[in-house]
Formats: sequence, C-alpha cells, structure tokens
Amino acid sequence: MTYSSNPSRRDIGRGALAALIAAPALSLSGRGASAAEDIKLGFNGDLSASPSAQSGRAAVVGIQAAMEDLQKQGGVLGRNFALTIRDDLSQPPKSIQNMSDLIDNEKVAAVFGPTNSGNALAWRHIPNQKRIPVMGCIGSATDITKAMSAGSDNYMFRVGSVDRTQVVALMGYAKKSPNGKRIGFLTETTGYGQGGLKDLQEVAQAQGMNVVANEKFNVADTDMTSQLAKLKAAGVDTALVWAQGTPIGQLMRSMDKIGYFPVTLTSWAADNLSFINASGPALAEKPIFLRTVSEDRSPRQQALFDRIRPKLDADSAFSFAVHGYDCTLLLAKAMQQAGSTEGPKVRAALEDLKGTIEGYAKTYTRPFTTANHDALGAADQRWTCWRGGKLAAYRDDVIDALKSDDFKG
Repeated sequence: MTYSSNPSRRDIGRGALAALIAAPALSLSGRGASAAEDIKLGFNGDLSASPSAQSGRAAVVGIQAAMEDLQKQGGVLGRNFALTIRDDLSQPPKSIQNMSDLIDNEKVAAVFGPTNSGNALAWRHIPNQKRIPVMGCIGSATDITKAMSAGSDNYMFRVGSVDRTQVVALMGYAKKSPNGKRIGFLTETTGYGQGGLKDLQEVAQAQGMNVVANEKFNVADTDMTSQLAKLKAAGVDTALVWAQGTPIGQLMRSMDKIGYFPVTLTSWAADNLSFINASGPALAEKPIFLRTVSEDRSPRQQALFDRIRPKLDADSAFSFAVHGYDCTLLLAKAMQQAGSTEGPKVRAALEDLKGTIEGYAKTYTRPFTTANHDALGAADQRWTCWRGGKLAAYRDDVIDALKSDDFKG
C-alpha cells in the first residue's frame, strides 16, 4: 500500500463501520445456536469520530477473526460467542451510557475496548462495581488497568501498549542521545494527552532530565506554531509529544512552517493512518515512536495479515487487530479454565492463566497477575518510523547503545 493510493479516512471509515456492525454473531460451538445459550460479549469504543477511530475498527476485525478461529476449534464451554458492538463516538457520556447498557441490558459477560483512554478512565468504575471483565486493546493510558483502590478486585485488563512503558523507553532514548540536552513536552488536552503528560513528568524526574518547556494544544488544532515558537525560544532540542494521530500530523506541518525540527519522539498514535493523512508522507518520516507489532512480520503474523487486510483501513492498523485477537484468545482461555463465564471466576482465571498461549503479539505465559493487568511490557515494544509512506522498523546508534538501566521510571 502506498500513501497516495489510500482513500480518505472518512470514506474508509463509513464502509468499514457499516461492515463491522452488520457482521452477524459468530457461532463458536460448531453445534448450532440451539445447543446452548450464547456467551454475549460487547465492544464499546470509538468507531467513527476521533482520529483514533481506525484503531477501534481494526480491533473489532481482530476480535471477529479470533472468534472465527475459536469456532473451528470447538468453541468455549460448548457455547457460541455473540458480539454486540457499540460506537461511543469518542464521547465520555456516550461511552458511559454504552457500558451501562452492555452490562445491565445486554447482559454481556465481558467487554472489549475502548478506543480512547479518557473514556476508559471515565467508566472503569462501572465494570469494577458490576464485576464484569474488560479486555482493553487500544486505549493506552497507564491508569486504566490500575485498581480503583488498594487491595480491591480489579476487572480492567489490557493487551496493548501502555503509556508509561512507552514513555520510559522514549525518555531513555532522549537521555542517551547526544542531542537530548533540553527537553520539551507537547501534549493534547484530552484525557489521553494529559495522562501521558503525567507519565512524562514523572519519568523525566526519575531520570533527571532537563525539561525546559511544556505546551498543550487541542485535539482539533491545526496550527501549533505558537507552542513550537516557545519550545524553540527555550532551546528545546528534543520534543516528546503525546497526542492522537491527526494533531501529531498537524504538529509536523507547524514545525515545517517555522523551519524548526527538534528530535521528535511521539506516542504510538503516530502509527495511525490519520497521522500520515494529516502530515503528508515526507513530514511523517520525522517522528520516532514505539508499537507492539513489528513491520518485520513472522510467517504466522503475515498469514493473519493477509487474511484480514481487506477489512482494515490501512496496513498500519494491523497491530490493533492483533491486540483485539489476542484479547479474545486470552479471555476464551480464562473462561475455559474457570469453567464459567461469571465475572469473578473469569477475573481470577485471567490473573492465573495456566500453560503457554500462542498469540500474535507474543506467546503468553501467565500474562496477568493480581498486581499486573497488562499483558505486554517493555520487552514487547518495537521502535518504528514511517518511510516512503509505509511503517518501517527504526534503528540508530542511540537505540543500539541502550541498556536495561537506561529504562527508569
């Protein structure tokens, strides 16, 4: 896929969203729907509104692919899976409403999502109170998977990137780099951006970094030249950016306007099609970021990619489909191990999964514990950039020089 051949995100999104919502519930038992009552699952996330909606659509594609494969293996507890999809339009009130509806009215056994971190932070108390597991596969804010209070049962799990893990690695890069003498932060004002800012500030302090500027912008802003002028005046040589794809792209255009290009380290949202659509292919090559699936795909990953690519907005969306797939696989294994779909039993099984489970992001061995609800960690991050309109593995002398003690915070 080349950049120039892509239709707009809006055009792709309309067709993809219609196809996702129109998809029928999937039979997993191989015995027909009458054999046992369906296991109802929900997806609650942005599929159409924000710059990250592409990620939500890709996650649903991955979830559906996993359901198809589980069906071929005989299902879960001899029962079918039925997926109910809710688009939250990137709006916290709508996302809260969706979560309550899925749990109270649809009676789902678990929920996937959401797309946007701020929405997860707005409603995570609901599944914890109702004791319904949530399998996060997109939203990356660090606090999403933390317990609501010390010692309380936690029903929020995640197979995906974590902001804190990304920040620690990016800050380690900045500190190791000969150019990383004066650091500046640029963050969007959403819950996602400000959660990332909290991580940036805490990790910078832990690593003793010299932060000389801290600027914010709205997710819909198209001109960030005033914020960049302040970073330039402060002598910032390395900018760490936490935002969604479109505003990162607009930020690159603003850098071009004033001829100021510090080393730019960004959140993983720069892998979205929305980023390169906003920046253009040349400016897209400026940032460095991390993601959990390398573009150097294994044969097994390539087979899944070839199978689901027609349903994805772009090649770059594959990592979110992988997260959705692996979330579904781990949830199914937990239900099978628990011998039940009851929330507390599934949560306990997730925290103590037996054996090894071959996913597409990695092979999992006890991916969760009572203290850790994130299945992917620092070792699962891949340095990435854009080259020629496509995602590519990134490597330089700084990365080659990084050691384990460079990752603090």
